[in-house]
Order: sequence, then C-alpha cells, then structure tokens
Amino acid sequence: MSKIHHDVLTAAAQDALRAPSVLNTQPWRWRIDADVLELHADRDRQLPVADPGGRLLLLSCGATLHHARIAMAAAGWSAQVRRMADTFTDDLLARILVGAPKQSSADERAMHQAIDRRRTDRRPFGDEPVPPEAVQKLVAAAEAEQTKLHRVPIGQMPILAIAAAAGDAEMSDPQYRGELMRWANRPSWSGDSVPADTIVRRVPRRVPVRELTMPPQEGMTVQPGGDRGAAYFVLFGDGDDAPDWLRAGEALSAVLLTAVALGLSVAPISDVIEVAHPRELVRGLLAGRGHPYIVLRCGLGGPTEDLATAPRRDPAEVIRERSDPQ
Repeated sequence: MSKIHHDVLTAAAQDALRAPSVLNTQPWRWRIDADVLELHADRDRQLPVADPGGRLLLLSCGATLHHARIAMAAAGWSAQVRRMADTFTDDLLARILVGAPKQSSADERAMHQAIDRRRTDRRPFGDEPVPPEAVQKLVAAAEAEQTKLHRVPIGQMPILAIAAAAGDAEMSDPQYRGELMRWANRPSWSGDSVPADTIVRRVPRRVPVRELTMPPQEGMTVQPGGDRGAAYFVLFGDGDDAPDWLRAGEALSAVLLTAVALGLSVAPISDVIEVAHPRELVRGLLAGRGHPYIVLRCGLGGPTEDLATAPRRDPAEVIRERSDPQ
C-alpha cells in the first residue's frame, strides 16, 4: 500500500468520527487493511431497548460512511465503496478503496467544511422560514444518495406532533429509562453520550422534543413555542432491509451537512421511529410511498458556536490497523 493511500484512508476515518449517531453512541469501528478501509459495526454500542433490530445502528454507520466519502472527495480522491450489509446482524458493513484522483466539487468542499460545524441543535428555531431554494437543495442531497425527503406540509404537522408526543411512551419503560440514563450521564472522559449542556428542558413546542433530562441533569432553559419557521422532513425510501438503512444513513449525513453548509441549524428526531405506534403515524405521512427512516427539523437558529461539541471517542480506540493487537 502506498503511503499516500494510507494517509488518505486514515484522514477519512478520522473525519468520519464526527458523524452523528443515535444518542451519540458512535456504534462503529474502522479498520485499515492494506489499501482498504473497512467499516465495522460495534455491537457493544447498539441500543437493545430503543434499537433491538439494529436499524438505527445501521443508520448511524451509514452517516459515518458518508463522512468518510466526503472527506476523500474534498481531498481530491474518488472513493470506491462496496457496501456489504446484507442483514441486520452483519458486522462488516462496507469497504472503501482509494480510487483515481478527482477534482472536488464546490458542494463536496462545503459539506466537508460543515463536518466540524454541525451540531444537533435542540433549541427552538426562529420564525423566519427555510428558503425554498434551500429545501430544494436538501431534497436533491437525499436523492443523490438514492433516498427521498418528504417535507411535512402544514396540514400534516398535527400528526407529526402527535407522533412525537407518542414517543414519550418510551419514558414509561424502566428498561428504556435505564438505557437513556446510561447514555445521557456518561463521564466526560468516555468520549461519547449526549452532552448535558446540549439538552433542553421540556416546554410546549410545535413538535415535542425527546425528553433527555434525567437527574442530575436539568437541561437548558428555553422559551415555549418557537420553531414557527422550522421545516420538518421525513427521510424515507422504498426498502426496509439492512442495505436500505445503511444508504439512509449516508443520505442523512448528506442532508445534514448540506443544511449546515447553507447556514441552517439541524436536529434529527429518531424517537418517532423507535416505537411502533409513532412510526406508523410517520409512515402515514408518506401516503404509501415508502418506509420512514428518520425525521429532521431544520431552521434558522442561534449561533451553533454557543452549543457544546459532542464528545468523540479516541481515534486510537476506533481506528485500527489490521496488524494492531485486538
């Protein structure tokens, strides 16, 4: 393997560590084997209560895969990707080889620059609506990854709000509360979990936000209302199999990074997918056009610099050479 290719793959894996994941579990590992970068699922980080089937794990892993692809593209290299997730129990999910040099596009460079700026912003967004041209670019970003984006119209907002409220059923499950406690109260040195200073207190909102405040946390104080200018989207596709969820994660990354590059604040909403009843309500918004993967809230918010950066695992723990001891 040439040193150039090795450095390209290493840099891509390092940038990929910034990808979003459900409850910031970061359920992936990267392996560099000769001239191949392998993406593996980290099953110790799967959520057995919220995600027993592994769908959200694959969604998260797809996001880190897309981050790696964007890092390579922005550096001027094409990525030859072989996706290998045939079932929800597969651990080897994808292999990436360095392809031919290429001229990076303005969109690829903008998405790459957005990696470090992206935050999950749970604060209410403002009244100014998302520009139509921005909505078109988000839809195009999803379609470029063989996935679709449905903007929730005003007439469907009450159903989405009911679905989000129905997601509160998780909080009545002691096992779920224990799982949430594990991922919302981790020590700072763990390099994962949801930072306490990114959690907001529960107030009336256009669409309820997942309850993450658990003792001793209280969350940021926010004003009731807000989000009047926010745009809500359902990321969806034709299939509900493992390859579909991995590609959905790549689309999620593309949409989020495009939104940040356009100056929008973003927040994925996964709890409406984790429970059967709200998931069916969200599916109903699609009028039979496909399977929902996740809901997104986009809008014009406050400066993201005011938000804490979500912690990340030590690269030495996540990125290994094949020759490294396991």
